[in-house]
Amino acid sequence: MTPLYRTLLTALALLTPLAAVPPAEAAPAHPSYGCASSVPYVSGRGGYHTYRIPAVVRTRLGTVLAFAEGRRDGAGDSGAIDVVLRRSTDGGCTWGPLTVVTAGDGDTRGNPAPVVDPRTGAVVLVTCWNSGQATEGQIMSGEAERRVYVQRSGDDGRRFSPPADITAQVKRSDWRWYATGPGHAVALTRGPYRGRLLVPANHSVAPSAGSSGRGHDGGHALYSDDGGRTWHLGFVADAPHGVANVNETTAAQLPDGRLYFNARDQYGSAPGNRLDAYSGDGGRSLDRPYTRQPSLSDVPVVQGSVLQLRGPDAPLLFSAPSVPTARRALALWSSADAGRTFTKRLTLSDRPAAYSDLVQLGPATAGVLYETGADHGYESLEFRRLDVSWLTPASGP
Repeated sequence: MTPLYRTLLTALALLTPLAAVPPAEAAPAHPSYGCASSVPYVSGRGGYHTYRIPAVVRTRLGTVLAFAEGRRDGAGDSGAIDVVLRRSTDGGCTWGPLTVVTAGDGDTRGNPAPVVDPRTGAVVLVTCWNSGQATEGQIMSGEAERRVYVQRSGDDGRRFSPPADITAQVKRSDWRWYATGPGHAVALTRGPYRGRLLVPANHSVAPSAGSSGRGHDGGHALYSDDGGRTWHLGFVADAPHGVANVNETTAAQLPDGRLYFNARDQYGSAPGNRLDAYSGDGGRSLDRPYTRQPSLSDVPVVQGSVLQLRGPDAPLLFSAPSVPTARRALALWSSADAGRTFTKRLTLSDRPAAYSDLVQLGPATAGVLYETGADHGYESLEFRRLDVSWLTPASGP
C-alpha cells in the first residue's frame, strides 16, 4: 500500500462518521433531553432571507413551539413576511420541518404572540398584518393601516385555523401603529380571572388636531375570557408626556395573581430603557402608571421577555441584551421581589443578540429562543436550555 493510498483511506475513514451524523436540526430525539442548545432557524435557509421576532410556548403535551417571522426578501420590518413555526417534541433539542402558520402572500404578517389555553390545551396565536408595500412610518402617519388577527390550533400546533380579523374589538379608531408582544402571551392560572388569555401590546396615537408628526407611543393589553374566540381591550397607557413611552411589552402572572408588565421605553426621557407596571384586575387597568425600572439599566433599546417560574419562592426571570449601547451579550436576570428589583445572574454569550422569548420546560429547566449571530444579531434564532434550579433568592450558580 503506497503512502498516498494509505493517506486517502485514513481521510475517508475520518470523514465517513461525520457524514453519517445528521445535522443538529434533524437529529433523532434525545430521550434524556441532554442537549444544551439548538438552532431552529438560520437566515438564508428554508426560502427566507432572515428570521426574526421569536416567540415560544410549551403545549400541554410538552411540545415546544418556536414561532418567528420569516422575512422573504430582506431583513427589514416591511415587505413579504410570513409567520412560521417549528415544533420540538424533545424539549428543544431537535426540530421538525418548518411550516407556514400565516402566509403574507406578499404582505406583512408578524408579531406572533402565542399562548396555550389552560382550560382546553388549544394554542391561540395573535398576529398583526399590514400591506407589504407599507412602511412603519407610513402607518404611523396614517397613510396605511395595521390590523390584528387570531388563529387556533387544537392538535398541538400541527395545524392552525385561518386568521380571523379582531381589529374592531381591540383597536381604537385613533390608533395607527399596532403590535402584539412580541413574544408569548399570558394565560392566567390563578385568582378571579383564571383562564383569561392576555396579550401585551403597543400602539401609536394620531397627533392632535392641527399638529403634525408621528403622534406618540403607548401600551395596552387585549384579553379573551372564552379561549380566544372574542376579545376585549384592557388597560391603555398612552399619556403623551414624553417621559415614559411604552413600546414592545412582555407580561407574566405573579404568584399573588397580579400581572407584571415590562416594556421597552421608546424615545422617552426617563433614564434607562425599561419600564414596568402592575395590574391587579387581570389587565383591565394598571395599579400605577408605567415607571422606569432602574435595576435593568444595562439593557439597550430593545425588546425583552419575562417569565414567572412555577414553584415555591420561584423567581421572575427577564432576558435581553446586556450592553447599554449595543444589542449584544444576551443575559438572564432574576427577581425575588415580584419585579421590584432584578439581579443579573447569567450572560449566555458576548455575541451580538437582540430579541428573545422565555419558556418554562420543566420544574428546573427553562428555555430562551433568541436572535443572535457572529457578525450581527439577526443571523439565526438559537434555542438555549437553562438550568434554573439555582435561581432561588438565596442561591448562586
